[in-house]
Amino acid sequence: MNERYLEILAQYDLTVDSVRKGRSGFICETSAGTVLLSEYRGTLKRLEFEMQVLSCVREAGMDRVDDYIRTAQGELIAVGEDGTRYVLKRWFTDPECSIRDRREVRLAVSQIARLHRILREIPRNEEWNLGSILTEPMEKELERHNQELKRARNYMKNKRKKTEFESCVLSNFQVFYEQAASACEGLKQLRQKESGAPLFLCHGNLDHHHILMGEADVAVIEFHRMHLGEQMEDLYYFMRKVMEKQDWNLSLGMEMLSAYERVLPISAAQRQRLYYLFLYPEKYWKQINFYFNANKAWIPARNIEKLRNLERQMEDRNRFLEKIR
Repeated sequence: MNERYLEILAQYDLTVDSVRKGRSGFICETSAGTVLLSEYRGTLKRLEFEMQVLSCVREAGMDRVDDYIRTAQGELIAVGEDGTRYVLKRWFTDPECSIRDRREVRLAVSQIARLHRILREIPRNEEWNLGSILTEPMEKELERHNQELKRARNYMKNKRKKTEFESCVLSNFQVFYEQAASACEGLKQLRQKESGAPLFLCHGNLDHHHILMGEADVAVIEFHRMHLGEQMEDLYYFMRKVMEKQDWNLSLGMEMLSAYERVLPISAAQRQRLYYLFLYPEKYWKQINFYFNANKAWIPARNIEKLRNLERQMEDRNRFLEKIR
């Protein structure tokens, strides 16, 4: 092990038994259990916010979250001789949620709902007025995406000789763009109706990589994008990944929503928000964004296949959209 990390670990009140690389840092087996040591480039105020929230989450009975460990001097950040800053947090070695396993998916969604219920009960602190905590509304981001879609479409239309990828985009652009525009407008109108409604703490980056399946309980990790916002966005991010991989399986989608609502009911406005989030053709935008920011003269065959797959999945996706509307 690099002596630099030994120097950092020496600042903590624990005994290190073994160390291995992983998760962009070092996973250590210690007298305090499994921990993860990694470099940190954020602010102390951000760390204090995360620590305060995660402490509340654990006190509420959801123990398996990766909260931070203080140094022997009581600091959240350990600094090396070269000035590099590090954090140490509790860690879990359980496997990530398998989005091919319906049971694991249902358990994961139930845990998301449990987390959301706890986060709603944490009183808002005025010291949380940080840029990373008060994020912009989703529709602002989607408006930018729509502008990028039109810009890419115009570029392709003006090309004399079009690639297979470009021809594929132009053949189905109108259908996907209409969905994108409707989703963005729907979210804007919904926000106007809900003006003044409270925002709640959200994980901010919930996918299957951040949900670990233990034998007795489910762990949720990586809260570095936690913010005040719309909790349905968390549920959407996780569900969309699953639905894309499962070809928009309608029964699975309904199972996930039922698993969530058994823990935390979804209001009519939240369901409407979820509908508009799913209506936005995120994966379509990603393919075009990749094209526009890459070497446009050559697009890998797998990207063309991804576009074709979106066309094939459209009927099943639309059926799911109608069901949750």
